[in-house]
Amino acid sequence: MNKFKENWEIQYNWQLIFPLIGLLSLGYSSYRLALIFFDEFGYILIATFALFISLLVLILKLFTFLEKRWKLQYRWEMIRVFIVFAVTGSSSLYVGRPIIRLLGITKENLNPILYWILFIIIGLIFYQILLVTFGWLFGQFKFFWEFEKKMLRRFGLKRLVD
Repeated sequence: MNKFKENWEIQYNWQLIFPLIGLLSLGYSSYRLALIFFDEFGYILIATFALFISLLVLILKLFTFLEKRWKLQYRWEMIRVFIVFAVTGSSSLYVGRPIIRLLGITKENLNPILYWILFIIIGLIFYQILLVTFGWLFGQFKFFWEFEKKMLRRFGLKRLVD
């Protein structure tokens, strides 16, 4: 356990919650993906395990790549950043759907291509707001505020962030 704490630069036991949440989320995602491909329990179990290991290796390689790009103080904070991205992505869909319905926009009364374009635009707007909000809730406001400013500049909205 001490080697794990050293590797992830964990100073306090409460910081272990982030690797634990990350592993549980990865296990659940692997299980849900296995359910898509298989119906029989034995195959689901084997596929879940194989997906879990494969995704874990992929994520750890991604960590080493992003560790150089993202300026974070500790390695365990990267898990927190990934959790914020996951929660924000899911939440923006849950917020965007009712807003689209509230505006009276449906696939039936609008061209499907136009519907999806509007859905993506509304989802992106809420994604920006939720990203900073969840970043703040998870104690990574500075990181996500800088990330947000960079993203808005790429969208050509320099005047909003300068």
